[in-house]
Amino acid sequence: MPAGGRKGRGAGAAVIGQPGGSGGGGRKWRAGRGYGPATGVVVSGAGMAAARGCPPAGSGDRALAELLLEFSRAQYRAKDGGGAAAAKVERIERRCLELFGRDYRYSVIPNAHGEVCAHYPRHIVLLETSSSERDTPSRTEFESTVQVGKLQDLINRSKMARCRGRFVCPVILYKGKHICRSATLAGWGELYGRTGYNYIFSGGSDDAWADAEDISEEDSALRNADSQLFDKVRGHDIKLLRYLSVRYICDLMVENKKVKFGLNVTSSEKVDKAQRYADFTLLSIPYPGCEFFKEYKDRDYTAEGLIFNWKQDYVDAPLSIPVSLTQSLNIDWSEYQSWDLVQQTQNYLKLLISIINSDDDSGLLVHCISGWDRTPLFISLLRLSLWADGLIHASLEPSEILYLTVAYDWFLFGHMLVDRLSKGEEIFFFCFNFLKHITSEEFSAVKSQRRKSLPPSFTLEEICMLKQRDRGSTTSLSSDFSLGMESSPGAAGSFTYEAVELMPAGAQAQAAWLVSASDRESRLEEVRSAFLASYSRTIGLKAVPPSPSGAIGGLLEQFVRGVGLRGSSTL
Repeated sequence: MPAGGRKGRGAGAAVIGQPGGSGGGGRKWRAGRGYGPATGVVVSGAGMAAARGCPPAGSGDRALAELLLEFSRAQYRAKDGGGAAAAKVERIERRCLELFGRDYRYSVIPNAHGEVCAHYPRHIVLLETSSSERDTPSRTEFESTVQVGKLQDLINRSKMARCRGRFVCPVILYKGKHICRSATLAGWGELYGRTGYNYIFSGGSDDAWADAEDISEEDSALRNADSQLFDKVRGHDIKLLRYLSVRYICDLMVENKKVKFGLNVTSSEKVDKAQRYADFTLLSIPYPGCEFFKEYKDRDYTAEGLIFNWKQDYVDAPLSIPVSLTQSLNIDWSEYQSWDLVQQTQNYLKLLISIINSDDDSGLLVHCISGWDRTPLFISLLRLSLWADGLIHASLEPSEILYLTVAYDWFLFGHMLVDRLSKGEEIFFFCFNFLKHITSEEFSAVKSQRRKSLPPSFTLEEICMLKQRDRGSTTSLSSDFSLGMESSPGAAGSFTYEAVELMPAGAQAQAAWLVSASDRESRLEEVRSAFLASYSRTIGLKAVPPSPSGAIGGLLEQFVRGVGLRGSSTL
């Protein structure tokens, strides 16, 4: 088993929470309790929230509004310690830890002064075990085998490999697999800028110089030094990916390499000339950058019919997905350049959900260039979609999962909301308004797990007999498993059934079975409505100038009317 693979444990196995491993300095945290920031005192339940200044129950709207106001005030920088708004930022950080602790045991990698990464959270969370899985004695448990000390060592060695030092960071734990985020690979300019100025204008390219028949002895020496540096830093990056059991790398860049002022300032795995990432499954799924979302705002926040211009000079990354990953999806990928923003986002999300469900052992990395626009868009949509299915963060209410993803996935990972708002590039708003387009069952991870067609008119007893035969058992179904079914009206007093695969019946799994398509829709709509209401009271009404008639126009006018906020711009 790979070092960072997932581990199955028998029912009732204990989980021992020890302090961070050697060389790491990370701290262990348990679901529902944690160590105080300075004293190490253990506080439990509601006491922890109160001790840390977390918002009391029922204040979710005000907490989200405060978060959005702080988010729209300044970009988060770990090294600044929150600046003038330190107390507010600390409340946001602690609230995130409390919400993670509802469902997971986790460790924290300290980044108090941005020494690990300037625009990553001061408390980088490593999710280890779902508490609902851990506390259910009747099922086999799965947990990440990643150790925080080893992880922190690999991070410190590998962070130079990626743009702005934004290393591969696990952010979602799904069935023992890590869904990760990062920036793209750093180019030679950034690497040499961080390792010494003597090389930065040496004339080298990204990681292999342009082919030439005549290479001088001096050029050859520089080329060898170039290659050795990339071998070293990208080698550490690869070790980190393998330790996290990441197999799939999804690159959202529309460029092969980001070019500024004629220089390759970043690279990507798909154009690594030494083929260092050949053992990974690479997916090039180009998606428009934040600049494109200015057009979204200018079209009155309407994504339907909005198509990216793929003919622009800088766009040179083609869509490239292994056929094996597309066969289960009814999508014509050759038409991707004709998709509007809704179709493109929907199809990419379907692909990501399919990937994490098709491989029981391997994790996923999603990245764009800097990893703070397109990357949080898809990480946030994945987190919310899996939550709506009852598969992760099962105990969180809509207002709580909304707070967690806004705060952790966007704010604490350095999204430049102030800059984006000043330019009208509303990718952040698009993310949560887009939830209305993924409410149906076709985006459900539960559906892809459970559907298995059988001829119509099978009775429940016949289904159970088939399941027993498939498992080689002559006994009745164990209480360790549940059978999910979908019924449809037939003749009077009878039903036809569509059989589904057996699934462990732990608390989290049972929650997934209870979430129907209509429940998924209502959960996502509640998240979207809560976001729109808070956004309109904080950012939205300020960002959109009033029309001559006094109305704020377009979508904002619609949702202000819809949630009854006309005339109320105060918290």
